[in-house]
Amino acid sequence: MNAGEIIGVDLGGTKMLLGVVDPDSKVLWESREASTGQTEDELVELLVREIEEARGKCPGVAAVGLGIPATVDHDKGIARSAVNLPMENLPIREIAGERTGLPIVVDNDANVAALAEHLYGAAKGTRNAVMLTIGTGIGGGLILNGEVYRGATGAGAELGHTVIEVDGPPCQGNCPGRGCVETLASGTALGREGREAAEREPKSALGAMLAAGETIDGKAVTEAALGGDETARGVFDLVGSRLGVALTSFANIFEPEVFVIGGGVIAAGDLLLDPARRELAARALPPMKQIPVVAAELGSDAGMIGAAAMARIELERDAG
Repeated sequence: MNAGEIIGVDLGGTKMLLGVVDPDSKVLWESREASTGQTEDELVELLVREIEEARGKCPGVAAVGLGIPATVDHDKGIARSAVNLPMENLPIREIAGERTGLPIVVDNDANVAALAEHLYGAAKGTRNAVMLTIGTGIGGGLILNGEVYRGATGAGAELGHTVIEVDGPPCQGNCPGRGCVETLASGTALGREGREAAEREPKSALGAMLAAGETIDGKAVTEAALGGDETARGVFDLVGSRLGVALTSFANIFEPEVFVIGGGVIAAGDLLLDPARRELAARALPPMKQIPVVAAELGSDAGMIGAAAMARIELERDAG
């Protein structure tokens, strides 16, 4: 079966990216909408509305692949629990399928991003890879023996909730944990550490931004660091080091061929990755300390492309 065009949806903690993807992974049409501050019902309405708009542009779409930052029952198409979105036990496959009349495939957003990088990007040609998507939170995706690993019910690989500080700060959103790498090395953490650094260093670029009443978030810290501000670079050294501590555990457990780091924070490039590599090399067992840590190649489109690819794979598998 040739599934033709597929709608891929990457529903993140702050935005939803939707695109129509052809069999060669080319994005034919896409849209971006904010997802922050919406209720569960509003998110469903947004999703259905954007799917219908995409069908208006590309009437021949065969299915929808949906990546959600949540623990997901992949087989049943249920979003069990989301840390940064108001979703709990939401039968999103059933609801969206009834509303649109299209087959819907649902998975964790980092799983589909990992699949995209495995098929088309930085992990292409590997059979074992670990991907982290770093944005509002931190998502994890595992490719083990050439397949996406989901755990017993589909909720596995929540790597962002690996504890790296036993008595650390409470995790964000709906996570009951403390000291998770998500709360210590995400884009949210980057903004928080940046604000604290601005208060300590009023003469820095971050300090000037604070004095001017500007918002200091992960993007602002990234821009200041790329502009050469040493205080902002110090924030990245701290956050990147924490990331490297988490990578050490993943290296020792999974021994992947590559670590792929994606999400919005990767805009900082080696400012984030170099301290992570340093910690991995210092802490991991040999030969795991030599595992390469690389930036994702598909950028912000990875989740969307991967969601479409997953839907295509499952459609063709069912038809075969």
